[in-house]
Amino acid sequence: MRNSIVGNKFPNLTVNAMDEMGDAFKINVLQKAIDENKKVLLFWYPKDFTFVCPTEIHAFQAAQEDFNAKNTIVIGASCDSAEVHFAWLSTAKDNGGIEGVTFPLLADTTRKLAAELGILDEEDFVTYRATYLIDEEGTVFHESINHMPLGRNVNEYLRLVDAYTHVQTHGEVCPANWEQGKEAMAATTKGVAEYLQAN
Repeated sequence: MRNSIVGNKFPNLTVNAMDEMGDAFKINVLQKAIDENKKVLLFWYPKDFTFVCPTEIHAFQAAQEDFNAKNTIVIGASCDSAEVHFAWLSTAKDNGGIEGVTFPLLADTTRKLAAELGILDEEDFVTYRATYLIDEEGTVFHESINHMPLGRNVNEYLRLVDAYTHVQTHGEVCPANWEQGKEAMAATTKGVAEYLQAN
């Protein structure tokens, strides 16, 4: 049975990656967060050249400027090879490809990181749609896993980044459905009572 890693450091593993220019390199997600002093959104998808996956990848690309403005790096990941990633990056959007995507894609062909995270489908040996939000110290503050047919809502991850940044900055907690600019509350009995009275 897999265990949640929320509240723990992200695994300290280095994985092959590919960018839109066709350059292969390596990424250690934990070190990238710490070294660049940024949050990281890491999203896993099952397989290149499939169906729901390109819609999600283009949705994360469309939100790149928003994530950048929130000091957050976006990284995609699957167990495909770097070469297959580049082939998909070189395929036009109107032909089912992800041409124009600028964030790196992890190529976890050994499946070491996916196995460490416990997100591999044991039958098909691909990953579920797992998403991790990691803070500037490498600590995971959110994880979620969707089954293969269910695409993600990118706006929810923007909201979660805003919420966690508010917690970091103000020391308050964020109630249900909190959005940037809305009232948060003190993590006390009085704080929740005042919030519920006002809302």
